[in-house]
Amino acid sequence: MTKVLIPYYSSYGHIFTMVQAASEGAKSVDGVEVKIARVEEFDVVKKVMSEQDAYVQAQKKQENVPIATHEDLKWADGVVWGIPTRYGSMPAQMKQYLDSAGGLWMNGELEGKVAGIITSTGSIHGGQETTAITSLVPLLHFGFIYVGLPYGENPEQLTADGIGGSPYAASTVAGPDGSVQPDERDLIMAKRLGERVARIAKALHG
Repeated sequence: MTKVLIPYYSSYGHIFTMVQAASEGAKSVDGVEVKIARVEEFDVVKKVMSEQDAYVQAQKKQENVPIATHEDLKWADGVVWGIPTRYGSMPAQMKQYLDSAGGLWMNGELEGKVAGIITSTGSIHGGQETTAITSLVPLLHFGFIYVGLPYGENPEQLTADGIGGSPYAASTVAGPDGSVQPDERDLIMAKRLGERVARIAKALHG
């Protein structure tokens, strides 16, 4: 059985929606088991954001999702990372999850695993590509084999519409106030990325 982990962080639920689509894609590959796990929120962020109803409601929808652990990373053959954008790069919550995995790096326990990224921004030019590319750097240090989204498989990217999608990652635009939900084309690309990571992980580790 090939195992695909989807660890994610999501304040307002956009990444949560996208990783669910990726999970569907991964599960469509025969012989693949999928686990979705959320990266734990900081207490200080919970306190500051607790007065925002959109944040509170989004967190309630995710409360039954298990917390991501380093054992999950060891378990997986492939990983689809759900990494929203904060000022053009990954949020501190996700960075801490990776930074605290030094023991896995030291022992080479993640080397040869397959990885892809899902991201989001508040605006079209808010850092979707920079988040994907800069997040790739630590993943390469851990030894992941990176999977992108080629144009041939994702014609939705060839558009002037304000949606997500790039050769680097599946993505979505949340809007300046976070009210925009993932476009159906964003979800299709996220689903394809999940399937692609699962297929390649199965080929390498199945």
